[in-house]
Amino acid sequence: MVDGTKEAAVSSATELSVVDKLRLLLDITKKISRSLNVEEVLTLVIDTLGSLLPYDAAGIYIIEPKVKRAGDDGAEDEREGFNVFRSEIVRGYDIAELTELRLKAGEGIIGYVAQTGEAVISPDVRTDPRYVNARERTRSEMVAPVISNDEVIGVFDLESDELNRYTEDDLQVLMLLASQVAIIIEKAMLHEQLVEKKRLEAQLEVARTVQLSLFPPRDPALEGFDISAYNFPTEEVSGDYYDFVQIYEDQIGLVIADVSGKGVPAALLMAFLRASLRAAIHIGYAANISMSKVNYLLWESIENHQYVTAFYGVLDATNKTLAYANAGHNPPLLIDAAGNGRFIERGELPLGMFKGARYYEYYLPLEAGQTLVLYTDGATEATSPEGEEYGRERLEMIVREGRMKTAREMIDFIYEDVLEWTGGRGATDDITFVVVRVL
Repeated sequence: MVDGTKEAAVSSATELSVVDKLRLLLDITKKISRSLNVEEVLTLVIDTLGSLLPYDAAGIYIIEPKVKRAGDDGAEDEREGFNVFRSEIVRGYDIAELTELRLKAGEGIIGYVAQTGEAVISPDVRTDPRYVNARERTRSEMVAPVISNDEVIGVFDLESDELNRYTEDDLQVLMLLASQVAIIIEKAMLHEQLVEKKRLEAQLEVARTVQLSLFPPRDPALEGFDISAYNFPTEEVSGDYYDFVQIYEDQIGLVIADVSGKGVPAALLMAFLRASLRAAIHIGYAANISMSKVNYLLWESIENHQYVTAFYGVLDATNKTLAYANAGHNPPLLIDAAGNGRFIERGELPLGMFKGARYYEYYLPLEAGQTLVLYTDGATEATSPEGEEYGRERLEMIVREGRMKTAREMIDFIYEDVLEWTGGRGATDDITFVVVRVL
């Protein structure tokens, strides 16, 4: 403000009656309620505030989340967290004064109000022990909290070059304005969250579409076998993976894997696994060599807490055998035509955990009438409403019961049983099945 204009505004604001101030307050509230932009709202408030309440300097400060302070050695002190203030909109301060102002909760009158939620009028800041001198000319100050959902989210600060400038009536007007601003800030933030939610949902939908394109478009056709697979994700994108890779006319590669974690990070790792394993398969590496190559690539590329369990086997239609390697994945379930079942426990460590992990190739002869079920732990770890896991025994029981069904029907049959077991809630982790029936 130019000094003459500021003096006129101060004089005008001083002469207004309480009723006039309430009318002006209503007018300001109507104007700011039309906007959903927080910065625009706060700018409008502080630029029209001078006609309502006199000030020589003013600021609206937003409280930021707790941050960690670095110790003398430069390392973060995990024990100490404190709130800091971001000066959202200010008027009447010198840049140097603002640069030097670094407050946390409890410091200064602003910090006191932020910490206690109590409004303050300080008629003479020079005698107020709470005051932090951020502006040499300030003599009196009025600070009101901005409260949303019983939590202080910011403060209004008005400062005057005159002693004893602010009255209790002024404070009541400022508190009313602060309450209206809190409502509008909350509305604007909810709107921003909604916009961001829709943006993320759109991105996740794209990610889901891309991921679906990585799964095989159809079940494979291999003479003498009925093969099917399906992925049931718990989120928009899945950390489970299955694949069919045609090696020769009578040989097909079967893959099922489970990436640690869920959501987008797991889906990205799944895509990396798919590319790495497909490259190894197309080169012609045996199952155990393919696992070793992928293990090293993952060990080089992923974080320490990440890993992948995977099963890769080459199904040979001519010799009726499955040559496979198992990297920490759930043991496959094999049921014969008579309903006798067993879990094949052979396997090594998950992928990506150790640089030099070794993997071995095993051979499984297959006979007519047998059903092989590969699955991820989302199925066996699904819990009932009482907290009991679905488990391997129930999986074996339901596969034995449905062993005469087609591979596709078998998947639906198992999944419906999992849903029934969980009381219709479904699993909390992704579920994937690969079913191979020997005809």
